[in-house]
Amino acid sequence: MKINERPPYPVDMEELISVAKEKNKILEVNSQPDRLDLSDVHIKKAIENGVKLSIATDAHSLEDLKFMKLGVMQARRGWAEKKDIINCLPLNKLKKILKIGD
Repeated sequence: MKINERPPYPVDMEELISVAKEKNKILEVNSQPDRLDLSDVHIKKAIENGVKLSIATDAHSLEDLKFMKLGVMQARRGWAEKKDIINCLPLNKLKKILKIGD
């Protein structure tokens, strides 16, 4: 979805969150101010279902990196904590989740 530009895709978020849990997938909180995917409601639902999240800027330039703060705020609106966001974890735990060797 692009806010005020086009409607969201008709996605069954309950099903998407369920499949993410089943397949052990990570959902992205997109920090772009004209997107802000996932919604706070979906973030909370994902957390309640044990689905991990990442916060990303979807940066297309260095200037876009400033949007990370918006993603953090969006995640907090959904009651996310550091433990729920993989890119807030210590490196060794992040590597384990991503199955990356030393």
